[in-house]
Amino acid sequence: MTYATQVDLETRFKQQELIELTDEAGIGEIDAAAVAVALADTDAEINGFLSGRYSLPLTQTSPELVRLACDIARYRLYDTKATEQVKARYDDAIRKLREVSNGKASLGIDQASAPVKVAGGAEISSGGRDFSRTDRGRW
Repeated sequence: MTYATQVDLETRFKQQELIELTDEAGIGEIDAAAVAVALADTDAEINGFLSGRYSLPLTQTSPELVRLACDIARYRLYDTKATEQVKARYDDAIRKLREVSNGKASLGIDQASAPVKVAGGAEISSGGRDFSRTDRGRW
């Protein structure tokens, strides 16, 4: 699931800002491909934080998650030229995602919070114990 769209970015930030960040061809338009790359990278980064608490891909989103995704994508579009405000919003988004990952905050999404069990993992079993603190077995 995509957590934010180009329209979400345009709604939250000035269109001119997005043009300046993405229009390398100089045609005065937002480069949709550059925005799509930033949004895909954002989704991957967010999934890294959510994978321990939510079953992915999410089936729903929340306004909070869209806001966080927009702040992260905007930071990614700025690349190395991020202003202090853009960097601070990115840092706040990452801090919030860490809190969600650690169970200290919620995104307001109705999903099971248990980690997803993956089939095909290793299983270990043992025969009984030969020794204990008081019994040395046959020795």
